Amino acid sequence: MKFLRAWINGAVVPGVLDAHGVRRNLSGLISDVTTASLSGAGLAALQKADLSALPEIAADAPLVAPWADCKKFICIGLNYADHAAESGLPIPAEPIIFTKSIDARVGPNHDVVLPKDSVKTDWEVELGVVIGTTARYVEQADALSYVAGYCVVNDVSERAYQIERGGTWDKGKGCDTFGPVGPWLVTRDEVPDPQNLGMWLDVNGKRYQTGSTKTMVFGVAELVAYVSRFMTLYPGDIISTGTPPGVGMGVKPNPVYLKAGDHMRLGIDGLGEQSQRVVAWDPARIDAIV
Repeated sequence: MKFLRAWINGAVVPGVLDAHGVRRNLSGLISDVTTASLSGAGLAALQKADLSALPEIAADAPLVAPWADCKKFICIGLNYADHAAESGLPIPAEPIIFTKSIDARVGPNHDVVLPKDSVKTDWEVELGVVIGTTARYVEQADALSYVAGYCVVNDVSERAYQIERGGTWDKGKGCDTFGPVGPWLVTRDEVPDPQNLGMWLDVNGKRYQTGSTKTMVFGVAELVAYVSRFMTLYPGDIISTGTPPGVGMGVKPNPVYLKAGDHMRLGIDGLGEQSQRVVAWDPARIDAIV
């Protein structure tokens, strides 16, 4: 199933995409989309429901992050060998882990707000893995059973903050609006092989990124198992699994960075598409984040 959440009349409404691509209102069945409604008995009950009988959600209703319960936004760096090469960095021997703030997490089509004094804001299309069951020290062979589903992530990154200002990468990764997710949270039964998904990203109509999850250095199962050895993963937590080549920082001879007025479109096979405008810093836009 493909779950979503829409902003209607000042409130978040849970929804699902039916077999014909129509958005259906689930508020008569669940109060919100949470990982409890995406697994076990909760998911089984929704799978039996007659979705065609549910009220429609207007196609132009703004979408917010497609699930409600997210405590941690974990990311993996340099997880595609060709992206490591364009960054001038070696392929890591073990996964590189960093975090985004929860305030980075916004809906799939939310404006991306440039932070104050930003000069090198960049894009990264990534596969997001949403945890469905509490995971601690899980084995790689069992790791995918801990996954609730998958989504598209844009790991927006301010490279000057990330690389040139000392400390960890988190400075350039966790800015408000720097983690659009969705449009859908697609349950794992609809993604039989997360290591065979095409992905792409355009800026102002020009294709910059084209890749596939099959070229990950560390696959989804290995990442879930690995991260669970350093922190407990709770239902709703997300792991963003790295990006293929084609980021702005890697454009030769002159890198390309985002500026106000730019437009990004990105998507992953079977998981939907996102679309974001890039806007200048404005506290009113930050305060309006849902």
